[in-house]
Amino acid sequence: QVQLVESGGGSVQAGGSLRLSCAASAVSKCMAWFRQAPGKEREGVAFVYTGGGSTFYADSVKGRFTISQDNAKNTLYLQMNSLKLEDTAMYYCAADGLCRGRWYLWNNYRYWGQGTQVTVSS
Repeated sequence: QVQLVESGGGSVQAGGSLRLSCAASAVSKCMAWFRQAPGKEREGVAFVYTGGGSTFYADSVKGRFTISQDNAKNTLYLQMNSLKLEDTAMYYCAADGLCRGRWYLWNNYRYWGQGTQVTVSS
């Protein structure tokens, strides 16, 4: 069982930055950030293969968001810059040791955090 605890969400004006953190009880091979806005499906935002460091991003956040890991602290980060109104959502950390399929599909992850809210205003 892997416990994940997100933090760092908040309210920010468009164009601003936030850094989300996900403290994990253990590092899994595949870790990702997802987000879900009201009335929308949960979508993959960023992914890291902790074994080799490969990363992937949703097209909507490429060039603005950066996923990183600190294995010594068992912590996953999401640096979010140039935030837009459409980035407003609940952000979730996800992990899975089997890396079962497409990184952006939420049902490929076994472990989830409780989420942290990000609100971007104009």
